[in-house]
Amino acid sequence: MKTELVVLSVMVGAAVQASNGWKKQVVVDQAKSAINSAVAADFDRDGKMDILASYDGHVVALKGPDWKPYVVHTFSPEHSRNKPRPMCIHSCLLDVDGDGDVDFCGSNLTLFWLECPDDPFSGEPWIYRTIDDELLGTHCLITGDVNIDGRPDLIANSGRATKTDFPNSIAWFETPTKKDGAWKRRIFADRDAPGGSHYMGLGDVNRDGRPDIACAAKGGEKHPGGEWFAWWEQPADLSNPWKKHMLADEEVGATNILPIDLDGDGHMDYVASRGHGTGVLWFKGPQFELIENDPDIVNPHCLIVDDLDGDGDPDVATVGSQPDGEAVWYENDGKAGFTRHDIGADQGSYDLRAVDMDGNGDLDLLVAGHFNNNVVWFENPSP
Repeated sequence: MKTELVVLSVMVGAAVQASNGWKKQVVVDQAKSAINSAVAADFDRDGKMDILASYDGHVVALKGPDWKPYVVHTFSPEHSRNKPRPMCIHSCLLDVDGDGDVDFCGSNLTLFWLECPDDPFSGEPWIYRTIDDELLGTHCLITGDVNIDGRPDLIANSGRATKTDFPNSIAWFETPTKKDGAWKRRIFADRDAPGGSHYMGLGDVNRDGRPDIACAAKGGEKHPGGEWFAWWEQPADLSNPWKKHMLADEEVGATNILPIDLDGDGHMDYVASRGHGTGVLWFKGPQFELIENDPDIVNPHCLIVDDLDGDGDPDVATVGSQPDGEAVWYENDGKAGFTRHDIGADQGSYDLRAVDMDGNGDLDLLVAGHFNNNVVWFENPSP
């Protein structure tokens, strides 16, 4: 039986609103549950960008440009030993089966993936497969070729301190060569990431040819041992332990950290945010001096680094997590001198992606609205 969904207790494709040159376009509004994560790709290869998000007990594919919703998966306890929530806490895209299209990887107490079919909007559910149901508290899923074998891997944290054999840890998974193959779990931060670990970044920080992994932990009364930014150095032999490097502690509400050469000096830097506190900052490599970029922005829970104005250097963007959150981007002058630009107001976000949503060659910003229970995107005004 087909499961095409025309109305899912939400509004879709709502009117465009203009704000400071950026145009806010509402894709999903008034969902019953929070929407923590949204990803975009041209899943049906029709030249139009589509969106995948999870809310109200489902993973929903929204076909662009009109955003007609199709349920591609319904969460059910039968899929895992962990009772699912109505939505994923995070998600990413990865061509798991190597067929040339991207599949959906999600974290909803269980790590899972959904196989993108040849006709993703047929109304039939996408095939569900479990990746791992032993890690708990996975707040972030990212991809990258960790072991440099030419195939992208999956990286996930296990942020729970109890009820798991892998408390306060971070792992990477080798993508199986067959659809039904087992994912090889490799714990590299073994009980070494306490305090409510959040989002991660992958990049070769020390220029040894091997990608390293960074993470941030928010801390707080319920998450002792957090409030830090750190990175783990990949060893030459993956059978050896990874070395942890602490960048800063006593960083209240630390959530995001991404590696990038911000100032063009050939050294890798880190951009970071305190999404459960205040401030966007960066660490200048190679000594990783902490420099405050915007110490006053409140709850910048999401973070992206990309060239938003098309001038060849990386810019930074974030959105506050609360319903009255500020959406802003920071223009880089090429030497890590930043000018703040407002994008919009009264929009919260847990997840932010830089994607060319309208196919005009520049990067727009896709927002998963969390407390606003919506999905929106901001159209980039750059020529």
